[in-house]
Amino acid sequence: MSEVLGLAGVSVVRGTKTLLDSIDWRVADGERWVVLGPNGAGKSTLLQIAGARMHPTRGVVGILDEVLGAVDVFELRPRIGLASASLASQIPEHEKVLNVVVTASYGVTGRWRETYERDDERRAFRLLEDWGMSTFLNRPFASLSEGERKRVQIARALMSDPELLLLDEPGAGLDLAGREDLVRRLSELAADPLAPCTVLVTHHLEEVPPGFTHALLLRDGGVVAQGPIDAVLTEEHLSATFGLPLSVTNNGGRYAATARH
Repeated sequence: MSEVLGLAGVSVVRGTKTLLDSIDWRVADGERWVVLGPNGAGKSTLLQIAGARMHPTRGVVGILDEVLGAVDVFELRPRIGLASASLASQIPEHEKVLNVVVTASYGVTGRWRETYERDDERRAFRLLEDWGMSTFLNRPFASLSEGERKRVQIARALMSDPELLLLDEPGAGLDLAGREDLVRRLSELAADPLAPCTVLVTHHLEEVPPGFTHALLLRDGGVVAQGPIDAVLTEEHLSATFGLPLSVTNNGGRYAATARH
């Protein structure tokens, strides 16, 4: 399989703080990765690097056969679908749901004077339909619940038919029903052979969708373990990642962890 993402010796340093420390990581076409770790582990920084939104202090980053630093990121970014809280905060509150999705075609977060093809609007509608949001087309984005916003953001991230899909904590702020709905939909996406290579960041083991193939565990900016998901999401690796003795269960691809007493 061809390589979609390749990091070699990647570090990110801000002042005296090391956010990422000598990361080596390879993601191949067709793989579905989950990146897990506690708060402050470097997960979101890693995703900013993978999304060509940030350059490393040291190391080499290859994204979709391009090298970060030697490519126009404004040409590279449309090939990458990104859903994150920071991107969502840039969406105007009054923007209608259909426009939130269709504007991804131009890489902007608010509709202005640009014109869109009918096919663009049809694709946006189909994506909203896929994510259970087609009845909300004309609702202002700000009026949606947290779960509804997350689904609109993922539909937006898929709008440009990306080769790489990056999801930064899509389950954050969701209640139990919202989380389970999201996990189910992400599991269906993972099973679709036409879906892009996907990287999902979370710090909750319960949010890992069945069907994801690989896992990367981070702690204090460094890699604890990485590889096929069953070999990585073990009691030993997860206990080391979260600094707590954990009991881990796997029920049909749904993982859960509790502290050992």
